[in-house]
Amino acid sequence: MLFIEYPKCSTCQKAKKWLDDHGAAYDDRNIKEENPTAEEIARWQQTSGLPLRKFFNTSGLLYKSMNLRDRLPSMSEEEQIALLASDGMLVKRPILVTEKTVLIGFREAEWEAAL
Repeated sequence: MLFIEYPKCSTCQKAKKWLDDHGAAYDDRNIKEENPTAEEIARWQQTSGLPLRKFFNTSGLLYKSMNLRDRLPSMSEEEQIALLASDGMLVKRPILVTEKTVLIGFREAEWEAAL
C-alpha cells in the first residue's frame, strides 16, 4: 500500500496511527515533497470511482486563494488533473492506494471496510 500524507496534517496523523495500530504495511510519501503526477491522479481517480472534485483539498489555503471553487466547474478534466499535479497542497489527503482501491481522506469505517 502507498500512504500519501502531509505530516503536519492532523487527519493524516490519525490515519497513520490507525494503520500502525492495525499492523498495516505501507510505503509513506510526503505529498509536499513528492506530489502526485498527472498520470497517478488520473489512475487513482479511475480506480476510486470518485469524481475528480473529491481529490481537491477544498479547505486548503491554496485552493481558496486560487478561487478554485468558482473556477473548477469551467475547467476540463485534463486541466484539473494538471492543476492537482502542479502542487501537492491542492490534493486532499491522506490518500491510501491499495491494489484494489484508492481512499481519499480518512474515515475509519471506510478504511476498515476496505482493508
